[in-house]
Amino acid sequence: MHVAVCIVGFRNTEDIVRCLAALEISNHAAFEVVICENGGQSAFNALVAELPRSLAGGQPVRIVLARRNLGYAGGVNVCMAEAPGADAWWVLNPDTSPYPEALSAQVTRLARGDCDAVGCTLHLADGQVQSYGAIWRPWLARAVSIGHGQSLDRRPDPVVIEGRQNCLNGASMLIGRRFREVVGPMREDYFLYCEETEWCLRGLTRGMRLGFAPDAFVVHYLGTTTGNVADMAKKARSPTYLGERNKILLTRDHFPHRMPIAATAALVTLFLRYPRRRAWRQLFYGLAGWLAGLRNERGAPRWMPV
Repeated sequence: MHVAVCIVGFRNTEDIVRCLAALEISNHAAFEVVICENGGQSAFNALVAELPRSLAGGQPVRIVLARRNLGYAGGVNVCMAEAPGADAWWVLNPDTSPYPEALSAQVTRLARGDCDAVGCTLHLADGQVQSYGAIWRPWLARAVSIGHGQSLDRRPDPVVIEGRQNCLNGASMLIGRRFREVVGPMREDYFLYCEETEWCLRGLTRGMRLGFAPDAFVVHYLGTTTGNVADMAKKARSPTYLGERNKILLTRDHFPHRMPIAATAALVTLFLRYPRRRAWRQLFYGLAGWLAGLRNERGAPRWMPV
């Protein structure tokens, strides 16, 4: 199975260099790498100067300059369009380091033929599990990560995970050809955050199935590009604003009849999360995003340089 690895960059050459170093020792050799640089000409030039044209195993590395900052969804769509002949596309965050067996484990799971996209064991640098997959709770307008905080020593039951999850973590997910042909591309009007959740939920409504490869381990260094850090009081404006806005947009798009309850729950959650951590600025960002979602504002925020 030939896989196109799709990486969206934004002025983070160091992350991408580390990610490619991990890919270079993958034990599944049939892949190519496509990188969409969203950060402008100077960032593109830096990538071109730093990255090889191919990896040690001969896998080609192609870098594409986006016409503007297209957001994560737009960048993924560019990457996938650049590799139309692939059998599958591995959507991979630049701030990740896959284990050598990660791709082969996901390919093996996809090749069984009873699923159309595959998630992995995503863990943080401290060794704790970030996610096996996720459950979108429509009444609460939030995603709950399955396995979050567990030790890597604990082996999950893939049957249980696949029975519970209704979305994959967008930091690492293998998308099969049938999924792309039936569901179409990511929605670019989300720009950043919740786009993979919307994609998975849309896929489920069209008969797609989500798999899980427990032996596909991927380290996620979390937020080196977006500023989405664990410390609430240090979260940047864009992940806070867009995360809250897009929860509301996803509810509007998929669960419109639940909007009154879900929007209220999202607002209550904001006031439960940020004030007790004295993250007052982040509370303001989140409220602004929540209101933008109610107003159905989409795409890049006006205040964000693109």
